[in-house]
Amino acid sequence: MKTDPIPLHQVRKGSRLVIVEIPEGRSRSQLIRLGVVKGEFIRCLERLPGGTVVIQKHRQEIAIGVTLARTILVAYVNAGEQPKA
Repeated sequence: MKTDPIPLHQVRKGSRLVIVEIPEGRSRSQLIRLGVVKGEFIRCLERLPGGTVVIQKHRQEIAIGVTLARTILVAYVNAGEQPKA
């Protein structure tokens, strides 16, 4: 079961998430190249000082600055919804 969408910069460390929306424009293109797309399951590995969020997508770790993280909407998911890695 999904929860209401929240900005990525507000998630808890260790959370399992699904991406609900990504920004338009140049940022969108860069995120798509990294595989950060709508519907993708991710995990919040770390929240660094200054607001940077480190996410894990499959075996890839991606650091996302707070400005960009504010524009990415995610929802918490139950462990049962996430595909097995």
